[in-house]
Amino acid sequence: MKKKIIISAFAVIVLVGAAVLFFGSSKSSKDEQLPKVKVKTGTIVDKALAVGTIEPEIEISVKSKVSGVVKHIFVDVGQFVKAGQPLLEVRPDPTPLELADAKRQAQLAQVDVDNLKKDRARQEILIKNKLISDKEYEDFQRLYDGAELRLKIANEHVALMESGKVKIGDTEIESIVKAPIDGFVLNRTIEVGDPVTPQTSYMEGTVLMKMANMDRLLFKGLVDEIDVGKMKEGMEVEIKVGALPADTVKGFLRKIWLKAQKKDNATMFPIEILIPGAKNSVLRAGYSANANIIIQKKNNVLTLPERVITFRNDSALVKVAAGQNKDQEKLIKTGLSDAINIEVVSGLKEGEEVFEKPVKKID
Repeated sequence: MKKKIIISAFAVIVLVGAAVLFFGSSKSSKDEQLPKVKVKTGTIVDKALAVGTIEPEIEISVKSKVSGVVKHIFVDVGQFVKAGQPLLEVRPDPTPLELADAKRQAQLAQVDVDNLKKDRARQEILIKNKLISDKEYEDFQRLYDGAELRLKIANEHVALMESGKVKIGDTEIESIVKAPIDGFVLNRTIEVGDPVTPQTSYMEGTVLMKMANMDRLLFKGLVDEIDVGKMKEGMEVEIKVGALPADTVKGFLRKIWLKAQKKDNATMFPIEILIPGAKNSVLRAGYSANANIIIQKKNNVLTLPERVITFRNDSALVKVAAGQNKDQEKLIKTGLSDAINIEVVSGLKEGEEVFEKPVKKID
């Protein structure tokens, strides 16, 4: 009886061991089986990234031709104005000494003209009786014309100081500053009562406002030197504006600088991208944006995730199924890559499956 019990216990142990080995082996085989991905038809885009801002193609600084203080502002920031529309009025603000001196200069010029008028009558009588030469009369006439011109300049100077408005020939100088172009007022650097320095040939003058036509905008940014060699003017660009995450703005690469810049120890090249017009987006000057310059694009090609491919020397290899619980390496030819997916030129067909690479365990 005791012998039978021992034999039965041994049989149970054998059966339990076999079951553990069987299920363990099955589980291990199941755990070791890698997931697969299918070869699909898709689009591969090779692109270069540029980071920058949206700027107007032409931005104008509005300045005054007369000095003084801001008397009145007619427009607000963000308002669209037509060329010739009044922007602001500058009130002349000469010192009492400057105004008094200008009036004295005008009076002295008037005295000179009055005296020369009396001499002119005598000179005309003398030349008529041929008592003086033609040259003497011409010299006097030049003296008289010069005196009249100085009187005119002196009076214009007084008029500018008093009213801020004068007409010189066909040019009208006035204290009302008008818009030089059709466009939007981007910003204003002055307020009512602020002093204004005029723009002259030797002074830059006070910037009163900045204007721009927002129909033609530029993306100005930097691109890494690695990508510059693959880029050329005219390439299509897709721009993503940080403030407009749902919109993609189209543009064209217009200019690549010949000289690089150093930024954060990296060599970068400035670029300009022309934005003809954003139909569905309201773009504002100064928006930060990222531009994807389309270097090459292929549609309807076979693709695989680049992570499943092993590159060995000059070969590209993938693992495919080769019977039950077996796999083998297969040589394929690859093409364009976007760093995530890669084009399969030959070696695989659409719908075929390849194994993922095993995940490395961390000790």
